[in-house]
Amino acid sequence: MSVLSFGDRLAAEFAASRHLCAGIDPHAGLLGDWGLDDDAAGAERMGRDVVAAAAGVAACVKPQISFFERFGSAGFAALERVLADARSAGLIVIADAKRGDIGSTFAAYAEAWLSEGSPLEADALTVSPYMGAGMLAQADGAVRAHGKGLFVLAATSNPEARAVQTAVREDGRTVASAMVADAVEVNQELAPAGIGTGAVGSLGVVLGATLRLAEFGIDTDAYDDGPALPVLAPGFGHQGARIEDAAELFGGLGRALLANESRSILSGGPSGLAARVQERAAAIAAALSDGKGLA
Repeated sequence: MSVLSFGDRLAAEFAASRHLCAGIDPHAGLLGDWGLDDDAAGAERMGRDVVAAAAGVAACVKPQISFFERFGSAGFAALERVLADARSAGLIVIADAKRGDIGSTFAAYAEAWLSEGSPLEADALTVSPYMGAGMLAQADGAVRAHGKGLFVLAATSNPEARAVQTAVREDGRTVASAMVADAVEVNQELAPAGIGTGAVGSLGVVLGATLRLAEFGIDTDAYDDGPALPVLAPGFGHQGARIEDAAELFGGLGRALLANESRSILSGGPSGLAARVQERAAAIAAALSDGKGLA
């Protein structure tokens, strides 16, 4: 039996006008606002509540792994239960773990986060590729055999990353633009023959919605051919980026856009959580379908 690719699963979400990626960020301040203790139990409660609110409404959820990991084994046990809830609800899960290494070490990360049946199984993993794009080959088995995905950090909104990501390589490209081009190339290699024009790739990139991508050497209209490149875009909502400006921000790169929002959903506590998720999901869907955002 063939396995549905991660890109195919994303394409189904987009076809249903679901583009919201709901963040799960149980840091101390937000847990306090929720009336929860800053411990593993509090993180679990928030995570499971977000999953319940997002099911059938958001395209996916994205737990920030560090906020669970800080509680040690109890935190990972809590995260496992959040992930189990998400799987039961049929939600796509992007584990925001930003893993990156070489050889067998990265293969072990892929086994932990992308293997079918793993307690930490997610559908996709954020990765930091600064030890070389070749490291991604170590996850190739999971991507192909288990229908998993990767999101490569390309242009991120933290100011201290700009010097690295805008550095010019020997081939004349910036590091950020090379990351995008490599992701596009891998998606084309993975795509089966005769793939349709509405196809979505399984390897995506992280591009901050608060950035001017041209300043990172990224030509947003250079990648119209082949499977759409999934773009995980933090920065909408609380951080100030407007979803109505998506076309201007991402151009042709925004064909498969996941708009990540965390604080705008989580602020305000558990009361009204479901309504906030529904409101942001509807606003994003409207903006990306009425000509203000992406066609």
